[in-house]
Amino acid sequence: RDRGGDWSSDVCSSDLCTIVCTLALTIGLNGGYGQNTVSAASTKNNKIVIGHRGACGYLPEHTLESYSLAYGLGADYIESDVCLTKDGIPVIMHDITIDTTTDVAKLYPNRKRADGHYYVIDFTISEIKTLSVHERTQEGSTTNVVYPGRFPLNSAHFEVPTLEEYIQLVQGLNKSTGKDIGIYPELKQPKFHTDNGQDIGTVALKVLRKYGYDTPKSKCYLQCFDPSYLIKVRTKMGAKMKIIQLIGEEPDSPGANYKKMMTDAGLAKVATYANGIGPWYEQILDVDGNKVKLPVTNPNLVKDAHKHNLVVHPYTFRKDDLPKYVTSVDQLMKRFYFKENVDGIFTDFSDHAVKVLANGPKK
Repeated sequence: RDRGGDWSSDVCSSDLCTIVCTLALTIGLNGGYGQNTVSAASTKNNKIVIGHRGACGYLPEHTLESYSLAYGLGADYIESDVCLTKDGIPVIMHDITIDTTTDVAKLYPNRKRADGHYYVIDFTISEIKTLSVHERTQEGSTTNVVYPGRFPLNSAHFEVPTLEEYIQLVQGLNKSTGKDIGIYPELKQPKFHTDNGQDIGTVALKVLRKYGYDTPKSKCYLQCFDPSYLIKVRTKMGAKMKIIQLIGEEPDSPGANYKKMMTDAGLAKVATYANGIGPWYEQILDVDGNKVKLPVTNPNLVKDAHKHNLVVHPYTFRKDDLPKYVTSVDQLMKRFYFKENVDGIFTDFSDHAVKVLANGPKK
């Protein structure tokens, strides 16, 4: 549908969503990738697959269509990133800015800030819903995509979903398929939101509690890079769901010292408020496949985390962005699942991870 409201010859968003749901569920329920793609956690390995931004290796990230495909491809959890609009509605967007994944510059050319960026929090939900989501482009470009082999740029209309729409989709599919797939939301840059007059944790927790995700047994992991804010979420906001402390390469959050956090003592502290960690996988093995160079700071990171009863869910496994020591994403996933003994992985390609877990460590 074009911006004037007339129907074009292109497939509209709702029709495309229906098509993708049908395709995804056909793959997921009747077998895909050469096998029956049952939920990975149902295998004997008891390790999980996290659909990173949905199935963004195949469809534009953080769209209902991408989530539908991740569901059908067998992900155990489907990851989302939460930001707030000007009127306080939690929407799904990886960045607090919307430059590189939407047509905001075309629709609202005069709404950028002095730094040249367009921010989610400067737009109302009705304005956000007018945007079309597309494959991620390079910073400062509207034509150069980050991953050229993925979904064609601007070839279909996808909307920005709200947190509630994402949850309703997953819960609806759980009911219609009989599965129990979980959600994995991330609170994006709490300090930025606070500085702009909104508290992202309070808003997000209200929605999560509305849909029954605030118990230790809920199929929900709540994640954030900001340790001081996560402690607040656990102790002052009373969050009871599983919490994951994300770990970055740089201390880009207030009070964060990720190098210290990855020590045995640091992990012991994380265990007082969180249930696991989400490091970059090169903090476990560097780009050459060893544990002696930065960004690896603790060669025993996984073992030490497990000692403190923390699960380890590294990010992000992509078949179009491989380190030097592997030739395929399956080989990379197998290495981390079975040799490094991580408990789950974030991946843009859930079907590959499901296949690796189904085959086990020997294949």
